[in-house]
Amino acid sequence: MSSSRTQPSSSSSTSSVWQLQYMKVHFFTKIRCLLKSKASTRKRNVQASPEKSRNHQDSEKVADLPEAVVSKQPEDENEEVVLQRTVKKLHFGSWEEKKKAAIEIEKLSREDRKTRKLMAELGVIQVLVSMVASNVSGHQRAAVNALIQLSHGTYTNKALMVSAGICSKLPNDVEVLDQSTRHGFTELLLSLSSLTITQLPVASSRILPFLMDTMNSDSTDIKTKEICLATINNLSLVLENAEPLVLSGAVKTLLSLMSAKDLSEKALASLGQLVVTQMGKKAMEECLAVPKDLIEILTWEDKPKCQEYSAYILMVLAHQSWSQREKMAKSGIVPVLLEVSLLGSPLVQKRAVKLLQWFKDERNVRVGPHSGPQTGWASPGIGSPMSPRSGQEGKKMMKNLVKQSLYKNMEMITRRGNVDMESESCRLKSLIISTSSKSLTY
Repeated sequence: MSSSRTQPSSSSSTSSVWQLQYMKVHFFTKIRCLLKSKASTRKRNVQASPEKSRNHQDSEKVADLPEAVVSKQPEDENEEVVLQRTVKKLHFGSWEEKKKAAIEIEKLSREDRKTRKLMAELGVIQVLVSMVASNVSGHQRAAVNALIQLSHGTYTNKALMVSAGICSKLPNDVEVLDQSTRHGFTELLLSLSSLTITQLPVASSRILPFLMDTMNSDSTDIKTKEICLATINNLSLVLENAEPLVLSGAVKTLLSLMSAKDLSEKALASLGQLVVTQMGKKAMEECLAVPKDLIEILTWEDKPKCQEYSAYILMVLAHQSWSQREKMAKSGIVPVLLEVSLLGSPLVQKRAVKLLQWFKDERNVRVGPHSGPQTGWASPGIGSPMSPRSGQEGKKMMKNLVKQSLYKNMEMITRRGNVDMESESCRLKSLIISTSSKSLTY
């Protein structure tokens, strides 16, 4: 009986030893493959330069030396030795050695995509992700910066980071992070936000809480907030992310940031993606800043893109919603729309005219046959607010009204310009006459 119990335990210990040996063999095999590829490249360069050949032989000798000897001669180290020692320290070294190895990996990852892929195959990403959960700021910053470089230009490395649990290891308290570490986390999330919905767990991770806390923090700088808004914009492009974004308070945060001109364009772009969803539209309708702040943005002549986004959001909110149109009318949207329809960009002009047409149609429907004699509206067939014919006539009337308003505004502008030009020409003529008369000798 005792022999039967000892047999499984001995077999399990044997399998664990074999597994450890296999990992070591796999690790050093990858390093050997890298050394061979670098050596073959260097051999091709030897034929062109004898001096390069001597340097190549010296570097091969350094690579064959023990690690203790190599560490004594850092000036003679080549790239292969540095990579071998760095990956080894990251896997088996102390915390301080892991930090130095992460900084070295960041430098090596800047070189090419092949190096980044090789490091991922050597299990570097999993160790760096585990370092992110460290409470030491220096270890976090070094690991995050290395992960940012490893994520550049490779879709596989990003997926490996997510599978290693990077989304669940984000800090719970943003205020304890310094600006550099906070900026690094947001830059890494921006890189990961290009993954698909099936690979990036937006709803079940700490991505959205971290982004909201970072944007709502007064100590976060403008550049970091811009990166957060770019990440939110990428996430809002996926329809399945609309619900978790709204539930995390993204609408309220974006509305508070859109009043700042440095951040307004990116915030409005994300709101434009969320307003087309049912939950996003409802959340905006319940905010006190809507539509007053959006109407205010329509007056920003130096921000035409913000005007276009604001007009689009107002169109979606006003569509088939009398209550929202009433709130907009009370906030003074009609004079602003008339001004924008004349002086805005071509796109915002079209949207402003469309909104004015809705307000005019609604006014005609509400007034209907109750405001005195109205030719063409008194008959039962045409006077009904739901009649298609009345709707067509209302549109024509609105178009004529807008044209008349535009013509009147243009006439006023032209008249003012002519008056100014006439007064200027009269003043110039009098000046010329007075000057010429003074210059005459007789």
